[in-house]
Amino acid sequence: MILNKALRYLLYALLAVILTAAVAAFLIVKLALAPGQDEWPTRIKTGPLTLDVGVPTAIRLATSSWFAPWIAGRTLDTGFGPMRFGWDEPTNTLEMDCAPCSATVPALGPAPIRVDNLRITARRDAGSLSGTLEATPGALPAGAASGTTDKVLHARWNGRLSQKNLQLSIDAADAPITQWYAVLAPELPELQRARIGGTLALHAQVALPAGTFAMQPRISQFTVEGLGTEAMLGARSSCGAPSRLASDSWLARAVIAAEDQRFFTHPGYDLTELTASMESNQKGEQAERGGSTLTQQLAKLLVTGSERSAARKLRELLYAVEMEQTLGKARILQLYLDNAPWGPDLCGAEPAARRYFKRSARNLEPAQAVWLAAMLRNPGAALEKWQQSGQIDAARAKWVAEGVRGITHGQREALLRGVANAHFAPPP
Repeated sequence: MILNKALRYLLYALLAVILTAAVAAFLIVKLALAPGQDEWPTRIKTGPLTLDVGVPTAIRLATSSWFAPWIAGRTLDTGFGPMRFGWDEPTNTLEMDCAPCSATVPALGPAPIRVDNLRITARRDAGSLSGTLEATPGALPAGAASGTTDKVLHARWNGRLSQKNLQLSIDAADAPITQWYAVLAPELPELQRARIGGTLALHAQVALPAGTFAMQPRISQFTVEGLGTEAMLGARSSCGAPSRLASDSWLARAVIAAEDQRFFTHPGYDLTELTASMESNQKGEQAERGGSTLTQQLAKLLVTGSERSAARKLRELLYAVEMEQTLGKARILQLYLDNAPWGPDLCGAEPAARRYFKRSARNLEPAQAVWLAAMLRNPGAALEKWQQSGQIDAARAKWVAEGVRGITHGQREALLRGVANAHFAPPP
C-alpha cells in the first residue's frame, strides 16, 4: 500500500515536472519569437497554440543551423496551405514544401491560384537570403507540346532581410507557356483543345509585408490554335445595327486612343501596358486605361465574361492571341465597336451614337467621338455624371483627344478646343 502511494506521488511529481517544462518551453519560445518594437509581426497557429511572431526573427531562426534541424519533418498550417519543413545539413539549406498550395495575385483578381506542390529552398548569410522555387501542376494541358516531360516551373530567388521588411528578386527560367497555364489555371476547358506555342520567362520583385510587386514578363513566339475564333469573321452583333466604321474614322481613332494606343502593333497583348497598369493599381492611382488590349476586351465581351479571376484573364489571353491570327486588326476593331458597352442596356457604336447624339456613328463630330470614347472606361458612371451635370470627365476627354493619332497639328488643336468647349445635352 505504501509502495503504491509512493509510486502515485512519484508519477504526479513527474507529470508536474513535464507540464511545467512544457509551459516553460512554450513561454521561452513565445518570448524568443515575440515581435520587437518596429519589427514586422505576424500571427501563426500550431495545433491549439497561437503565437505572435516577429517575422524577421522567425526567418533567422528557421534558417539557422542550430534551430532548423529541430523543425525538420514538422508541418505548419499557413494561409497558403500546409507547410512541411526539411533541412539539408551539408548546404545549410531550409526546405519547405507547401502541398497543395494557393495564393492570391491581386493583378489577376480575387480568386486564388493553386498548385499541387510549391517547393521553396532558402539559405541565409547574415541579412542576405537565396534559394529556389519549384511549382508543380497536377498535369500538363492536352495541347502541350510533344516531348514536354518536365512539367515543373523553376525559378531562383534572392532577398534582403531587415527588421521591417523582406525585399525579394525572383527569376523564372524560360518555360513553355503550356506549363505556365498548367500551374496557373489547370482546369481551363480551353486547355483540352488549344494548341499553345511559345515560351515565357519572368523577372519579379516583391516587397513584404507590403505585398507590392513589379513583374517583367518575356514572351517569345506565343501562338494559339484550335479555339475556333475564325467563326467570328462572320459574327453579327446582338447590340443593333453595325457601324461599319473604317479604321481612320473619328470614333475608331478616339476609341483606340482611349483603350489601346498600341493596337496596331501588339500581338493581342501589351506587356508594356500590363506592367504599367499593375504599378498604377498598387499605388492606388486611377489608371487612364487598364492593361487589357482591345483584343482582350473583345474576348471578354464575346466569350469569357467579366468575372474578376485569374482563370478568366488567362482564358481571355488565349482567345486574344488566336483572334489576332484568325481575324486581323480591321475585323477585331469592327467587332469591338459593334459590341462595346456604352451604358445600361446599351452596346454598339451605332446604337450609342444615335441615342446620345441623334446621328450615325460615321457622322459624329470629332468632339462627339472623343466624348463617346472617353465613356468606355466606366459607361454607367460617365452617363450618370453626364445626366447630373451635363458633363463627363473633362480630364479624361482631354487625355483621349491628345492621344488620337493620324491627324494633323491643326486638326488636333481644333479637336482639343472642341472637347474643351463641348456641352452636349444629356440623354433622358
